[in-house]
Amino acid sequence: MKCQTCGNDNAENAQFCGGCGASLSSGRVAARPGLPTVGFGEAISRGFTSYFTFSGRASRPEYWRWVLFTFLVSIIPLSILVTFIPSLAVTSRRLHDKGKSGWRQILPLGGLMGMILSALLGSLFSLLSMIIWLFPVGIVLLIVWLAKKGDEGPNKYGSDPIQPTQ
Repeated sequence: MKCQTCGNDNAENAQFCGGCGASLSSGRVAARPGLPTVGFGEAISRGFTSYFTFSGRASRPEYWRWVLFTFLVSIIPLSILVTFIPSLAVTSRRLHDKGKSGWRQILPLGGLMGMILSALLGSLFSLLSMIIWLFPVGIVLLIVWLAKKGDEGPNKYGSDPIQPTQ
C-alpha cells in the first residue's frame, strides 16, 4: 500500500507508514514515528535497574514518569530512602540529555544553605541574603532544564535515547 503522505511503499496489511509514520487509513502523521516510547512501567523499571547509573541519557518521558512514580509512592513511609539514589541518577541522566553535567542538580542547595545560615545567624550579612535568591533561581533553572527537549543525536554523554539505534 502506497503512503499518501510520503509515497513510501508499505506492506498491504500495514497500519502505519514505515517511512513517515502516517496512519495509512487516515493519513495523519504520528507524533514520534518509529521512535521508541517509554511507558510508565518501563520508566519505573529503568529507575530501579539503573539504581547507581549516573552515566548516559534519559528522555523526558522516562524522567517525568519516574517523578510521578516517586510522588505517588511518597505517602509510603521510608519510600524516599528507596527512591532517593535512583532519583539522583535519573535526574543526572536527564541533565545529560540536555548536554549539561549531572552535578547541576545540586545548584539549588547553595541557596538552601544560604537560607539556613541566614536564619541561624540572622540577616547580619548581605551576602547571605543574596545567596537566598539562589534557591528559587536554582529550582527554576533546574525545572527548565529538565522540561526542555534533549539534544538531538549523540552528545558527549551518549546516544540520543529517543533515536532508534542503527
